[in-house]
Amino acid sequence: MTTRYKIFNGQIILPASIILNGSVLIEAGKIIAVGEGNLEFQDAVLIDAKGQYISPGFIDIHIHGGGGYDFMDGTTEAFLKIAELHAQHGTTAMLPTTLSCEKEDLLLTLDAYEQANQINTKGAAFIGMHIEGPYFAISQRGAQDPKYIRNPDPIEYNEILEKYTFIKRWSAAPELPGAIAFGKKVRSKNILLAIAHSDAIYEEALEGFANGYSLATHFYSAMSGVTRRNAFRYAGIIEAAYLIDEMDVEIIADGVHLPAPLLQLVHKIKGPGRTALITDAMRAAGMPEEESVLGSLKNGIKVIVEDGVAKLPDKTSFAGSVATADRLVRTMINIAGISLLDTIQMISETPARIMGIQNQKGSLQIGRDADILIFDKNIQIGMTMVNGDIVYQAIGADFN
Repeated sequence: MTTRYKIFNGQIILPASIILNGSVLIEAGKIIAVGEGNLEFQDAVLIDAKGQYISPGFIDIHIHGGGGYDFMDGTTEAFLKIAELHAQHGTTAMLPTTLSCEKEDLLLTLDAYEQANQINTKGAAFIGMHIEGPYFAISQRGAQDPKYIRNPDPIEYNEILEKYTFIKRWSAAPELPGAIAFGKKVRSKNILLAIAHSDAIYEEALEGFANGYSLATHFYSAMSGVTRRNAFRYAGIIEAAYLIDEMDVEIIADGVHLPAPLLQLVHKIKGPGRTALITDAMRAAGMPEEESVLGSLKNGIKVIVEDGVAKLPDKTSFAGSVATADRLVRTMINIAGISLLDTIQMISETPARIMGIQNQKGSLQIGRDADILIFDKNIQIGMTMVNGDIVYQAIGADFN
């Protein structure tokens, strides 16, 4: 028998408003009613939110790991443990992300996704794979291992695209030789194409956008801004993303990758409808600050974790974040001064729209998947529900 739930006595966060005292009814993993007051619902399991927020689940469209695991470990265990760790922090759907690597290691990770996706019932749902790299500008490699960075290879990417139909996003540098042809092929598969680790000038970014590069990956990180060449100034990807109204951006809102003024600037210019919050979390997310590894344990890069972020040992670059989704929300509200409604939109509705799943996820509306959170005024997660199943309840949280 399908479990029916009634979550009541909570502040319900809707796309454009907050119901101060309302109920959400769930059946067969879907939201069937949302409204003010204590709605009637027979034979349902009752969940009393006790005045806390009832929110759509957080959607992370760029994430590498957490809890001591990385998707590049290439194991089913890694996928499942990462999904469980981030569900405890409010993530109900995620796009597992790779790093630049050998082709064999990429295929191993893609195969592991396929296996894990079939048995993932205790953590955030997987919504497809995100391939980040290896088609990057070496000058903007950041913490990506330079020995794996290369230009687009049609034989390589055609084989991958034909074999793995669950790839939903690919990030690359549009100015590379062959990158436009690569982009056209990716878009022909209805896969989201994103600009990443790129030194493109404005005109190259514009050409990329015209050929499908519609999202700026971890905006400001590993991408060009204003540069001088032969004494002349050129605008870069940052300026292009601001000037192209239809281009989406994603930001690592951990308070370290981008300081408050830049978080505010992105929100002011791009707005919550074009800005997605991402963790870009690596394996050290949810772990004590110490040495760690970016990428697979077999051949990843050693990093240090300090000051709430992962860094290369020489401290020349960040090496991914150790943030969880609840930290992003707290940062935007408490440090950047962004409203709760706008912040929740940037971590739920907007990423769902970017990934083309807005009719299934991202908001508390009738017919959507029951991906629902209960959290307090400090964004401490009390309960996480994924597809109508409770996958996490905080110790000491009492919703009876």
